[in-house]
Amino acid sequence: MSEPGLPKPTQNQREFPIAIIGAGFAGIGTAIQLRKSGINSFTIFERADEIGGTWRDNTYPGCACDVPSHVYSFSFEPNPNWSRAFAEAGEIQAYLMGLVDKWKLRPHLRLNTEIVEARFDEDAGTWALTTDDDAVFRARVVVSGVGGLVDPALPDIKGIHSFGGELFHTARWNHDFDITGKRVGVIGTGASAVQVVPSIAPQVEQLSVFQRSAAWVMPKRDHRYSEDTKQRLARFPVLLRLSRLAKYWLSELMGPMVFLDAPRLSGLAQKMSLAHLRASVDDPALREKLTPDFQFGCKRILISDDYWASFERDNVDLVTEPIEEIMPEGVLTRDGTLHELDALVLATGFALGLANAPFPIFGLGGRSLDDSWQEGAVAYKGMSVAGFPNWFILMGPNTGPGHTSVLVFTEAQIQHVMQAIRKIRRDGLKYVSVQQQAQDDYNEKIQKRMKYMVWSSGCHSWYLSDDGSNHSLYPGFAAEYVARAQRFNPADYDRVRS
Repeated sequence: MSEPGLPKPTQNQREFPIAIIGAGFAGIGTAIQLRKSGINSFTIFERADEIGGTWRDNTYPGCACDVPSHVYSFSFEPNPNWSRAFAEAGEIQAYLMGLVDKWKLRPHLRLNTEIVEARFDEDAGTWALTTDDDAVFRARVVVSGVGGLVDPALPDIKGIHSFGGELFHTARWNHDFDITGKRVGVIGTGASAVQVVPSIAPQVEQLSVFQRSAAWVMPKRDHRYSEDTKQRLARFPVLLRLSRLAKYWLSELMGPMVFLDAPRLSGLAQKMSLAHLRASVDDPALREKLTPDFQFGCKRILISDDYWASFERDNVDLVTEPIEEIMPEGVLTRDGTLHELDALVLATGFALGLANAPFPIFGLGGRSLDDSWQEGAVAYKGMSVAGFPNWFILMGPNTGPGHTSVLVFTEAQIQHVMQAIRKIRRDGLKYVSVQQQAQDDYNEKIQKRMKYMVWSSGCHSWYLSDDGSNHSLYPGFAAEYVARAQRFNPADYDRVRS
């Protein structure tokens, strides 16, 4: 029986099983669009015990989005009730949980179920997905929404496991440990650190922040939305749409300052960041330590109103001397100083695995995805890989935005997938498989553009593979990617009939 207000499923739909891997924004967004289309023959596999992805896992003090709330939500599910201009993690998780309830997705969820292998059956035109309990699920189409910000990356530092105090990663924050009045160290100065440091600085006795390299920080200008504002946005949805569009196009306008290797443009942004630094920190020597030595945009741009100002506190120490070793008592730096600590927080990001499949995946002829990606992860429009039919990757290679909301990209990809599913069903196809030439032509153009992007200007970042190539970010405007990606072009695919 179909749900009220949704199209009734046809027999063809019931015989068209779809697997969605991952219950973060990508997976939930895909499921909603399937429900809107009256397609209910889908299952969402999630290895954790709840939905949410990065917003389920990251609960550290101060955790929030660095994209404005009105843009960091689905355009087809706007939320007029965000409490702040930049939503906190718990509120984003609540938004996703609300969508699951609204669209009655719980019956489609298989929580605590990890996919450990996928094999394509060419004769049947189906994928066999093996779970961690050895069950096998067969699907006509697989939508992989496996996120990158999931598995914590632990730093390769001598003696890290010998530390005698409390040790945890920001993505696995130990809320049972009370940091009040403790001596705490934070390793890392990236996106999580700029939120953690000002949040815990007033609580701890002493905070030592170990910085390997400084980062460019822009003012966040966060603020609360009044009840009147929220009521107005709810009463007049057009105002919410206009707010979303304004914030989106502002990020597009600023885009060239962030992604182009154009010193004159990035220099304008650098001046804004340095002005923010001068307004936050009085001490010239401290300002020098906090000033990056690479071009703006080469690494991820951070936003914060109070990170830099935290180092003006008497109980906060910026440590720029390299770490020599972690000892039971604390952190030993190269100058021979032992920083004695009660707790050590690893704000060291995530193991992205950009060049590897998330688990063994075998396509046509038994070829593995890892073999196809020996020279780097590539995909047609970041979604389809030649030789892996009916397998669509959301936020795959070269689809990360360097300057705007990831959901702009995700929504375009969901549209692409929905058109592919309709094409397969409507024409009675066994499968569609992107042509190798189409994939090669697309990625050749992407990589040619990389030499004009700031990420290739010389600094080392998580954007780059070991060989210096960039298979993570999209080299251009989000609007351009959306125009390219949202339409499924059957001519670029081999179409095999049942």
